[in-house]
Amino acid sequence: MPQIQSQKKRVKTNNKRHMMVSAQKSALKTSIKAVLAAVEANDATAAVAALNNANSKLDKAVAKGIHHKNYAIRQKSRLAKAVHSISAN
Repeated sequence: MPQIQSQKKRVKTNNKRHMMVSAQKSALKTSIKAVLAAVEANDATAAVAALNNANSKLDKAVAKGIHHKNYAIRQKSRLAKAVHSISAN
């Protein structure tokens, strides 16, 4: 346990930041799963809406430094490919 006041504050701020980042990561994973669930159910309109939501969350995660830009590009491509596969059928 830190004894110095600035170190105590740093522990608090690190914990607060960790909670916010983990919440954002969890929301991103949930939105990605929503796209995949809509694709699995062959619901094209829901899949497109979920894809737009997931793309927005991916862009925000990159802007905030939570994920690398290549991760976001890869996920967006993978999800778009899945959505287009059901809309083509």
